[in-house]
Amino acid sequence: MMAQRYRITRDNQQIDDEQKAITLEECKAYFDTQPDMEYTSVFTVKGEATMSIEGDFFLWHAGTAVIPFRHYGGDLYVSGTNEAVIPKMIEVASVLRADIAED
Repeated sequence: MMAQRYRITRDNQQIDDEQKAITLEECKAYFDTQPDMEYTSVFTVKGEATMSIEGDFFLWHAGTAVIPFRHYGGDLYVSGTNEAVIPKMIEVASVLRADIAED
């Protein structure tokens, strides 16, 4: 079974192309105000093997879970495997004036 992945995007909005990209600066400004979020440029996944992924990640600490929101190509991506992410994703999309698309 494939994990559900969501994209927070402004692609479908009727706005100028320059405003469609969600910038890293916008994300940092918003997530800096969230006490349960932290920015990292390397996300490390520990399992049977440890894998580090470079990029722009905002890690949401939801209880014992750490859920990464990844900024990439003017959008934010997040996995929907943990249901707790749904309300947080809606909040983030609302603040960034963006839509949520299943990816």
